[in-house]
Amino acid sequence: MMDATPATNLNAAPTPGARTASSAATSERMSPSELPATSTDSGLNPPGQGRIPAAHASFFRQSGWLMISQIAGGMLMWGLHFLPTAFQKVHGTSFPKGEYGVFGSYLALLMLLPDLPLQMVLAQQTARALASGNQRQLSGIIRRFWLALLLVWLAAAVALAIRQPWVLAHYQLPGATGLWLTMFAALLSLWMPMFGGVMQGQQNFLWYGWNQIINGIGRVGIAFLAVLAFRASSTGMMAGALIGLVAATALPAWQTLPLWKLRPEPANWRNLLDQILPLIIGFIGFKILFMADTIFVKGNFSGAEADFYTGAGTLSRALMWLVLPLAAVMFPKLVHSAAKSEKTNLMGIVFGGTAVLAIGGVVFFWVVRYWLVRIYPAEYRDVIYHLLPWYSSAMVPLALANVLLNNMLARPASKLPAALCILGLSIGYLFALHYAVQASHHLETVLKTMGLCNLILMGVCAGFTWLVKKDT
Repeated sequence: MMDATPATNLNAAPTPGARTASSAATSERMSPSELPATSTDSGLNPPGQGRIPAAHASFFRQSGWLMISQIAGGMLMWGLHFLPTAFQKVHGTSFPKGEYGVFGSYLALLMLLPDLPLQMVLAQQTARALASGNQRQLSGIIRRFWLALLLVWLAAAVALAIRQPWVLAHYQLPGATGLWLTMFAALLSLWMPMFGGVMQGQQNFLWYGWNQIINGIGRVGIAFLAVLAFRASSTGMMAGALIGLVAATALPAWQTLPLWKLRPEPANWRNLLDQILPLIIGFIGFKILFMADTIFVKGNFSGAEADFYTGAGTLSRALMWLVLPLAAVMFPKLVHSAAKSEKTNLMGIVFGGTAVLAIGGVVFFWVVRYWLVRIYPAEYRDVIYHLLPWYSSAMVPLALANVLLNNMLARPASKLPAALCILGLSIGYLFALHYAVQASHHLETVLKTMGLCNLILMGVCAGFTWLVKKDT
């Protein structure tokens, strides 16, 4: 039962004394069973303090676990791309032409959803709330986001029902069943990162990692059953993705239940908007640069070419799944540190580690690509062999830009100018793809354009990180 104590402003950076009073007041208002478990070790003490070795050990342990879970989950989901070969061996006939590219388009449509901005916003707000003892305000924020996403999805579902014939024709989709499975998967793809962001903000990385593995198991198991037993092709593959998303949404919702079941308190939404707007804009721009190329290829190249591109992209994006955990662990620690006015050198460590892993991954792909492409059917191999160096190289500046972007947007000061620059670059990227392919209709042109824009993105993020005077 809540008392009449006034709500603390979640969105104002408290003084040390205010944080102590706020935490004590919050503890009085919440029973021990209501208090959510969270890591209190931000790992962000400045050099020279005794906790640094333990803090860094904690960071590398958490990052290492997320890398293992990310790779395991990614390999399970990667198993979906073996289905054409498995289908041919089981049924003695080739996988239906173009269906693999259709599945890639379904996945790309999901990947274009603003799941990353949603996750980062909730991770930021959760880390700030736990640092300042404002869990009840956080509960209200989570509930509002959940309801808003449901209403937006319902509006989109109505629009899709009206425009369904055009969507099927424009994206060369074989039928409405797979499209509507994708639509339901889209709702879960919005809720999953919302709850996942809360879990990330709690620094609950143990279950955060297990969630990725469970998601992969669900996707692969159902997809293989549908495709191999019932010849369901791209529709069966999407059914597997939907089942995996059900599990991957339920687990973080359960893990974060102690936070969002609390009786909510009102938050200062104007201050909240000042905090989250740069996050939303910046990560929408990043997501476009990360994912738009697959949708573009599907709409402007043949089904066979889209299949080749999807195959090369699946291998190359594995670089991102390898290095993203470093930034994922870093972000809530930086938010927690900023809320407590602590300093850190963590970003430099993460940037260096990301560079080593990403560049090493590209070298690995160059050396072993002859054997890597043999996992695909014979007709795919030559094209994927030639695309793989371009595609994997384009991922390196994107991975480094992601670290810089997470570092910038974890700070309490507004980064709206940087976020607007990134969004503008992503829009320019879409126009550049269109005109570049008109001039030279080759898949390599898409990859060269993407690589150039990713380099510009890294330069923009580096400029705002090191050259532009930081707000305090």
